[in-house]
Amino acid sequence: MFLCAVLILTQTQTPHAVKDTLPDDFGATVPYGLGELPPVDPQSARLGRKLFFDPALSADGKVSCASCHLPEHAFSDPRPRSVGIHGRLSTLHSPTLLNRALGSSFFWDGRSGSLEEQALEPLTNEREMGRRLEDVEQQLNDSAEYRALFESAYASAPTRALLARALSDFQRTIRMGDSPVDRFQEGDFEALSVEERLGLWIYESKGGCWRCHSGPNFSDERLHNTGIGALAQAPQDTGRFKTPTLRGLSMSAPYMHDGSLGTLEEVVEFYNRGGGANPGLAQEVKPLNLSSSEVTHLAAFLRALSRTSATPRTSAAPR
Repeated sequence: MFLCAVLILTQTQTPHAVKDTLPDDFGATVPYGLGELPPVDPQSARLGRKLFFDPALSADGKVSCASCHLPEHAFSDPRPRSVGIHGRLSTLHSPTLLNRALGSSFFWDGRSGSLEEQALEPLTNEREMGRRLEDVEQQLNDSAEYRALFESAYASAPTRALLARALSDFQRTIRMGDSPVDRFQEGDFEALSVEERLGLWIYESKGGCWRCHSGPNFSDERLHNTGIGALAQAPQDTGRFKTPTLRGLSMSAPYMHDGSLGTLEEVVEFYNRGGGANPGLAQEVKPLNLSSSEVTHLAAFLRALSRTSATPRTSAAPR
């Protein structure tokens, strides 16, 4: 038993590179239900994609952005804490990157106001990739391949600003939409099952989930205290964290900013009992008094947001 525990701990604290297996046309269109988004320069996004999967940018050459944001897990991490350079654990759970093009604040504490500002922080974080930006700039300029790619995309040698732009443009192509929920809301009544429709009714009425999970990405992008402590930049924000999207939930477990809840049912039950006791608890977080069947229905509705339609629609022209 002890040996198994040691092996598991060792495995979960071993950093690993992630191979890019995304399709060539990844992110080429905006899925139905997201509305029209600003176009993304495809050459910039392709460069950002290469950088996103490149472990050579980390201090130990073993960790890339994709190491903590795995595509098959909705660009999140199946571990409560991610593993950075030298096996160092992150302080918070890695959130999904789905639809960050719709975001207005970034990181769990909302400290960044743009994707460009967010994109460089993991590179310099000592628990993540552990680099100095000037060293990364030099490394990119020393690479004939990267110099050529930056010249082709931007008519410029690599700079930290262009590095941020490339990573941000790739993230803007990480999209999920065209779910049965989107089809139902546009009048396709049969898109959702009876159980999922009951869950939607709870979401919109008794559950009041829409108060924080609103808009096409099902997030108000604001900070809320639900009773689970979170990091914050300002004292008044202590215990408050940013509302995550509800899209892709079936693939992005565990949940909450600390990865403390393993299933959607656990999340629904957490809110059903009124969150966690906390002096700064948001007033909208209160007991819901859902029955066990209503918990099941609401979880079924949430899972419907992770399915995509067999016949894709798009919200806008290809980027």
